[in-house]
Amino acid sequence: MKILPMKLKPILAVALLCAAGAGLAAPILVPDPKSWAALSPAQQQQKREEIRRQLQTASPQEREAFRRDLRVTLQGMSPQDRRALIDRAKDRWQAMSPQEREAFKRERAQKLEQLPAGERARLLEQRRAMLERLSPEERAALREKLPGR
Repeated sequence: MKILPMKLKPILAVALLCAAGAGLAAPILVPDPKSWAALSPAQQQQKREEIRRQLQTASPQEREAFRRDLRVTLQGMSPQDRRALIDRAKDRWQAMSPQEREAFKRERAQKLEQLPAGERARLLEQRRAMLERLSPEERAALREKLPGR
């Protein structure tokens, strides 16, 4: 076994720490829909905030992996479960005051503005792909909901 020169030991130590740190970054897990539904609204809000904090500090690749895993999870749900999830989201939206809705919209717009340009472009492409899968009637219904521009 050959002994390393003193100058290389600090470099090797930093390299090992970086490699270990890279391995510690755990992926952001998508919650299981059934266990999510079993949580109280307060617990769901707490978990939602925790995921948001993780996503804020995550790399673009980690955020993309989370979105992909979320999409796969939602697509794996039964149509009835998806419909129930959509209905609960609509109920939460309807329960919000107009001020809360506007605050939510502003917060969402700010988050999108803070994303790197490449990530915003990927999200736009994903949205376009989703819209292309809709029927003409569904697209027309969505257009009617859009505010006048």
